[in-house]
Amino acid sequence: MALQTSGAISLDDIHVEAGGSTGTTASLNDTDIRGLTAASGKTINSTQGTTIDFDDFYGATSQTHVAASGGSTTTSGNYKFHYFTSSGTLSFSSIGSGGPSNTVDYIVIAGGGAGCRGKGGGGGAGGYKTGTFSASVGDKAITIGGGGSGSSITNGSDSSIAGVHTSTGGGRGGGINADNTTTNAGPQSGGSGGGGSDNASDDQQGASGISGEGNAGGDGRYGYYAPYFGTGGGGGGGKGSAGGDYRLLGGSYGAPGVGGDGSSTGNANYNGATRGGGGGGGINQSSPSIGTAGSGGGGAGSSSGQAAGSSGTANTGGGGGGGGHYGTGAPNYQTLRYDGGSGGSGIVMVRYQYQG
Repeated sequence: MALQTSGAISLDDIHVEAGGSTGTTASLNDTDIRGLTAASGKTINSTQGTTIDFDDFYGATSQTHVAASGGSTTTSGNYKFHYFTSSGTLSFSSIGSGGPSNTVDYIVIAGGGAGCRGKGGGGGAGGYKTGTFSASVGDKAITIGGGGSGSSITNGSDSSIAGVHTSTGGGRGGGINADNTTTNAGPQSGGSGGGGSDNASDDQQGASGISGEGNAGGDGRYGYYAPYFGTGGGGGGGKGSAGGDYRLLGGSYGAPGVGGDGSSTGNANYNGATRGGGGGGGINQSSPSIGTAGSGGGGAGSSSGQAAGSSGTANTGGGGGGGGHYGTGAPNYQTLRYDGGSGGSGIVMVRYQYQG
């Protein structure tokens, strides 16, 4: 505990606070005594041989708290949060000792996968991982993964705290490849998996997610005849739940799958927001129901067979929504394919005890 803030203070009191035994020899020049943490408004000169007063030790303590810089910061009670929306460096200048915690909580969310073109599956959310590590003086590189591209139909990129954890980018949805000719391009696995498409004539399963980071994407379905008319892509997986499979609405119509929900879990979540939602599946031709986005930044699937998917929200790791697919009738038969949405970029958050 800290030394008193007024009244008589002895060298022995100071020596004991620094970790020594009462009644043993000590000097104001001792390194441990000069290394005590001064109270607010006080200064303890750490250079041996320089002038120092007993008054300088009022309120001094051997306890130290974690101290760091980098990213954006906010506080709540005795805790400080850092959050990174772009790559940077988390620099620790002090560790917690003598009572205060030295534990750092973290959340690492990768970039979300893109939704696919043409009755496309929704993109899977970027991997969302929570955990802890012990602070040590020095720098840790922070990498923020970008979302997958809707036009190029790519997976999201990884986010990381160097030497602590790397979360895997979300998987892209299945559907029509970027060359606009391949009709059964499969979804990809990732932190959360991308939703399936129609596999040209039947179901296409969603891709898998990584345990502890996310969930699988939902199944897509070929949708040119009753009762499947309008079905298309499956929903991309989210942190909180798997992506939804295609749906049957009764009668002739079906609908694409919905995106898996995200999560707000983790002590380092500085604002309590939900992140890591999957993208909704895209519509084939027409449907009375769209592939809605998963909560937590996922993008909605196309609003019709003649619309693109919506993009995931930046710094949530949300997956992009699947794009639409529409075939025109006679006399001028055409197949119209619309892009899926891009995935949302990732984020890294940390929390530690900085006072108290």
